Parts: sequence; structure tokens; C-alpha cells
Amino acid sequence: MRDILIMAIVCGGCVYALGRAWVGVVLWTWISVMNPHLQAYGFARSFPVAAMVAVCTMIGFIFAREKRNPFLNPAVAWLTMFMIWVCVGWPFSFYKEDSLEMLSKVLKIDFMILLTISLIITKDQIKWFIWTVAFSLGFYGVKGGLFTIMTGGSYRVWGPGGFIGGNNEVALAFVVVIPLIYYIYLQAPAAKVWLRRGLIASMLLTAAAALGSHSRGALLAIVAMAGVLWFRSQRKAIFGAGLVLAAIVSLAFLPQEWFARMQTIETYDKDESAMGRINAWIMAWNLANDRPLTGGGFMVYEPDIFQTYAPDPLDIHAAHSIYFQVLGEHGWAGLLIWLAIWWYTWRTASWLKTHGKEATGSAWCRDLGSMCQVSLVGFFVGGAFLSLAYFDLPYNLMVMVVTAKAWMLKEAKATDQRQVSRAQSELPA
Repeated sequence: MRDILIMAIVCGGCVYALGRAWVGVVLWTWISVMNPHLQAYGFARSFPVAAMVAVCTMIGFIFAREKRNPFLNPAVAWLTMFMIWVCVGWPFSFYKEDSLEMLSKVLKIDFMILLTISLIITKDQIKWFIWTVAFSLGFYGVKGGLFTIMTGGSYRVWGPGGFIGGNNEVALAFVVVIPLIYYIYLQAPAAKVWLRRGLIASMLLTAAAALGSHSRGALLAIVAMAGVLWFRSQRKAIFGAGLVLAAIVSLAFLPQEWFARMQTIETYDKDESAMGRINAWIMAWNLANDRPLTGGGFMVYEPDIFQTYAPDPLDIHAAHSIYFQVLGEHGWAGLLIWLAIWWYTWRTASWLKTHGKEATGSAWCRDLGSMCQVSLVGFFVGGAFLSLAYFDLPYNLMVMVVTAKAWMLKEAKATDQRQVSRAQSELPA
């Protein structure tokens, strides 16, 4: 039954995308972030649903009447530069053939991000995109939160697969999506009481799922995000008291093994996993210093590379850090380009916060910019301990702020033109 339902949605969406390509990028985002086909048990599980949606979307894009140039925003320009740079560096990879698969995956994701920015234009389309991302991860957040409560946090919450198959990875996704759910809550009409209550419950359950993953990085990310929210709140005393109360209630239900795992943050030098990550970070640092322009390619977590660059050549780990992942794989040049993507994404979100106003009907952009920045803080902090540099979710945040800014600029231009036309019509004949 699940297979039939998923394939019906995908096939129907593909047909619709041929005439309305923006539906295709929303559908592709749902598949890439949520991986709904992995919840099936039959033919849908192995069916190339993402490829089918991508092909139909590109056909729809060719005939789409309304689309924009995505390269006008600096964040998108730097993303394009990064795509070019990884292609330039690939021939210099230690393992070219093994790196080719990951290179293809990264380019496909980034290409679809560019396509999404080109096709998501109207306010309703942007909101559909935000709701899709929030629902895709909120579904697992609610499910994982209920599981955590029912089991008392004794068992870890795991992800559905793909980039977020592990407990640490899905926890970071939960942390990043909570501010997006809060953004939707801010936009929900006060009259829709049950919708607002459902969104509050979703945020609380998703936070419980993040804690139930037993991820130390997720805990640090939650603390960092809470700090940003408190700093930006207008009623700091009330908001701070609410945070403290929520923390006390949440921690009261967690088992002793959760606290024991979190305490290893203080004694990281005695934790094998933590020391293995540090060993991988030093390896990436030494590798980038030796090959500052190109790094070692996507496949640098091999015995011979650790033998050359790591302090402990026998302790082979993945990067476990978005920063050291890009540094080791693409060198200092690649890291600087990658960081520029997020610098300008942050700047674009700040622009939305500054220029979004009630009077112009763009207050929703102000709230979106603010919440996307909170999500980015969660990603920057939690991602410091995970290999998720190419995960779709943060790039979807970039899509949101870039398209929202483009919408605001278009609306402002249209308003100016209407004012000029009105003034001209009032001139005496």
C-alpha cells in the first residue's frame, strides 16, 4: 500500500511538473530531504524516483514561461563557483574513480538547487517550499519524539537513511528544522488555534527526538540556537525562564545513560570517538597544507592517506566536521569558496530582517530571514562534528532567503511602477 501511495504521488507530481516546473522542484525536495520511498517495503524502495522527478522537472523548465536568473545573488554565484572548483580539483584526487560517484551526487544536488531558485518565484510557491522542507523532517521529528517519550529516552532515535541515516545526522536535521516550524507558527492565523497548537507540539516533539538521539553535537546546537533566540527576544526574562523550564522538564525524563554520554563532552580526551575525530581533523589540516588548492578529493579517508597525514595512522575516521570535510577534500581554496556561500546566505537573511516590514506586506520575509539564521547557527555548530557539508537541508535554507529577497525586490519594483503610473494619470491633460 505504501509503495502504491508513494508512486502515485510521484507519478502525479511528475505529470504536473511537465506543465508547472516549480511543482517538480518542490517534489524533488520532498524526496531528497524526507526519502519517503525508504518508508516503503516493495518496488518503490529501489525505484529511481528522484531521477524521474528531476528529468520531468528539467523538461518542464525548458517550457516554463516564468523563471528567473538564479545567479544574481552572491550566495548562488559562490555555490556555482564551488561546483566548478570541485570539478577542477577532481582530476587531482587521490582516488579519481572512487571520488567520481560522490562528485556526481554533489553536482546533482547543487544543480537542482539552482533549478529550484530559478523556478520558485511567487509568495505561495516559496511558502509551499518551506512547508515541504518543514514537513519532510517534522514528520520524523514527531515520530521520534513520541518514541523518545514512550521509551523514556532509553533507546536512540535513528534517521530514515540517506544523509540522515545515523542518529547524529538526523538529530542535526531536527535541530535545523525547528526554527522553520516556528516560522510557520508565526505566520499561522490566530484563528486557526488547532494548527498553532499542532505546530507547538511538533516543535516540542522534534526537540525531544533530537535529545533522544543521544547526539552530543545536537545538544550543543540546541544550546547555541536557544542562545540566539534569547538574545533576539524582546522579553528576555520571560523567554529565558521558559527555556529553563523546558530544559528542566525535558531532562527530567531522560535516562542516566543519556547524561553519561553528554558528560563525555567534558572528558573528550578519554573518549575514543572524540579522539578519532580530532585525529581525522588533523589529517585534513595536514593534507590541505600539503595540497592547498585542490585537497585530496572526495575519498581521503583511506589507510594510506592517514598513514601520510594523520598523527595516529591506524585510527581511520570520516571527517566528522563540515569544515574539515571540505578542507581535506578540496583544500583551503575550496573551503574559502564554500564558506563564502554561507557568508552571503547569512547576509541575504540579514537583508530580509532589515527590509521586511508590515507596511509593505513583507513582514513574513523578515520572520523568515530571522528563523533561517537561527537554523544556520544550528547547522554551523552541530555540523562542526558531522560530515554533512553536502546535505540538502542548509542549501534549502539558501533557496528560501534568496527567493524571498528576489520576491521583495520584484514587489518593490512593481509598487514603484504603479506609483509612477498613478502619478502620471493624475497629471492635467
